[in-house]
Amino acid sequence: MTTIRIGGELIEPAAASVIKVEPGVFSVIAEGLSYEIRVSQNEATIGPHRFRFEIEDLRQWKPAHSGPAANAPAAIHAPMPGKVVRVLVAVGDLVAEGQGIVVVEAMKMQNEMKSPRAGRIAALKAVPNQNVAAGTVLALIEPV
Repeated sequence: MTTIRIGGELIEPAAASVIKVEPGVFSVIAEGLSYEIRVSQNEATIGPHRFRFEIEDLRQWKPAHSGPAANAPAAIHAPMPGKVVRVLVAVGDLVAEGQGIVVVEAMKMQNEMKSPRAGRIAALKAVPNQNVAAGTVLALIEPV
């Protein structure tokens, strides 16, 4: 799942066709118009316009910046399309902050999804050998 934020505000991306022409150069067709986008480090250039951007890696666990609200359930999402390899907990289990919950294999790498908080497994939607899309909710953790 691609998430785009401008000035911290979530923007819904328009449907577009994107083709990588060469390293750092993309051809984009959106709403009947064609664009060439050149990307270098944290800057994209479209014609005379330059845009600075940051890439947020959903696989990185950042509890200080992205913790759930105190009373809301915390969701664990698949960071990218892949296959559930192992489920390490069961519904009702108590878990510690940073404890492994689900292992997802993507691009021949196994990624352990960790709990962003201490709590109880309220729902477990991941099933071993199940293919998941990026952003799929794998588990919900409620505060105790």
